[in-house]
Parts: sequence; C-alpha cells; structure tokens
Amino acid sequence: MNKKLKYLFFLVLSVQINTEPLSLEILEVSIIDSYKVKKQLPGKLFPVQQSKVSFQIGGKIQNIYVDIGDKVLKDDILAELDNREITANLNQAKAKYQLASQLLDRFKDLKAQGHISIQELDKAESDFLVAQSQYDFYKVKLEQTKILAPFNGLIQSRYLDEGSVINPGLPILEIIDSEKVEAHVALPLYLIDKISMQESFTFNLNGESINGVLKRLSPMSLGGSNNRLAIFEFNTFFVPGAVINLELEINEIERGTWIPIKALSQSDGGLWSVYIVNKNNSISKELVEVIYYEGKNVYVSGTLSDGDLVIKGGATKVIEGQLIN
Repeated sequence: MNKKLKYLFFLVLSVQINTEPLSLEILEVSIIDSYKVKKQLPGKLFPVQQSKVSFQIGGKIQNIYVDIGDKVLKDDILAELDNREITANLNQAKAKYQLASQLLDRFKDLKAQGHISIQELDKAESDFLVAQSQYDFYKVKLEQTKILAPFNGLIQSRYLDEGSVINPGLPILEIIDSEKVEAHVALPLYLIDKISMQESFTFNLNGESINGVLKRLSPMSLGGSNNRLAIFEFNTFFVPGAVINLELEINEIERGTWIPIKALSQSDGGLWSVYIVNKNNSISKELVEVIYYEGKNVYVSGTLSDGDLVIKGGATKVIEGQLIN
C-alpha cells in the first residue's frame, strides 16, 4: 500500500471550564493517483493430459496389467485382447505374402527370358500387392489388440476386468498426466484486459504460495456468464482435483488517499466525512467517497488535499469548529 502517514499528537482546548485536555492522533495524508486491489479467485487443478483409453477393435479382454493408482510410462502395455484369431489370420496372410513375393521374382525372371507375357507379369505383381496389403492389415489388427499408455501418467479409473467381451471404443481405463497440472479459473470479463498471456501469477494452495503462468484463455464466456475460462500451468506437480486460489493485485487508476477506517464519520447522501486540522488550528469537515476497503484502511476520494491533517477517530473525538493547540 503506497501511502505516507505521519502521526502527530495535539491537545484540544475545551471551551468548557475545568475540562481535561484531550490527546488526539493526527495523520498527514498523501494524495496518490492509483491504488492496488487485492482479489482472490478460486480455481481447480486438472492434469494437463487426461484420457480414457479403449481398444480400437472388439473382442474378449485377455489381460489388464494395471489398476487404480499405478504409475505408467508412455508406450507401456496396459491391456490386451485375446489375439489368437488375429494371430492365425496374420500367419496365413504372411504365408500368402511370402508365396506371392517368390512368384513375382520368378515371373520377373521368366519375363526377362521372354517366356511369359507382360500381362502375366502384371497379374503376379497385382497378386503380390494384394497379399502385401492383407499382411499389413493383420499386423495392424494385432497391434490393435493392445492398449499402450499414451503418456507418462497415473491410472485414475479402471472400468472393466479380464474376460469381458467389448465393442470397439468402450473405455477400459482412465489415465491422467503424472508430471504437470493446470489450474482452471473463471476470470471476470473486466479483469481480462488487466492481465497478459505468459504472465506469472501467485496462487495459494493449502496455505502455500506457488507461481503459475497464464497459458490459454477461452474465446467465449462460460455459459452466458460474465466470466471466461483462464488456464494456468505450473512447473511442479500437485494432486489434481484440489481447489487453488488465484491471488491478483490489480492497479486501479483513481486519484485519492488511504486513511484508517476509524477516521470516517457518516455523512449525508451516501458519503462519508473526515475531520481535519486547519492552519488556524480549528477543526473542519471534508466529504469523501469510499472507493476500496483493505483491512483497517480505506481508499477515499473527495475534497481532501495533499498534506491535510486528518484526525483518527473522527466525530468520536472532536466537533466541527473546535480549536486545538
């Protein structure tokens, strides 16, 4: 908080006889052009990557090698289907491919010797390409009987067990990123222009301060609200699902000054007043508008001037027109 406070002590000269002098605490205010607004916005931690994995083909689940909480590395085998039928088809396709390859080589030799026509060679080449495509097809199908980990992560959920007969695309496991998390925070639209992409911000997680970087901002508001989704990334891994608070400090441009709350006295028209000491040591009242509260202080604008001496305690201590020494 940028403010200059000077505390002085004065004695009030009572207009009544036999009254004890009253000690007052006075502050000298400094008018400034802006003030800082502290805001705390709740968000939630999510893994940077999260995927429900499934088989691309149907079949009977032969093995599931992981369970909830297990840590896996990219390309680890997570589950397998019964592959006996596909393996048999692959072996058959491989044999046809090898035979077609041998026949093609033989036909090329015969054509070079002039013993066969170009049409017969073309037919051998066509048969070879068909056999090759069938062989490649079943190699892919065999690969599709396995689920591989798409990234380094942790198993979040397991939906089925061995022996289940499934259709293609049915989720078997859910895996979450084990290396990075991101915070999703709903930002009010009026704050969007006050922040920048790649800017670092402070977050509070269970009482600990951590830094996150603004990486992405949704182009549309959330469900017709006045908020947009902001996504912040961290260099450290935290448990996904936890609530995290974004701590913002926004610079608001408005001329005014900071004074203690107890210097305020209620006035008319929704305004407040403060009591100041004039140059002739008399008390006068100035009107102010409260702009922002922070702890035991308020930022106000109004008829106060730089260097005015404001009385802490306001109307509870003095009255307008009173003289002090």
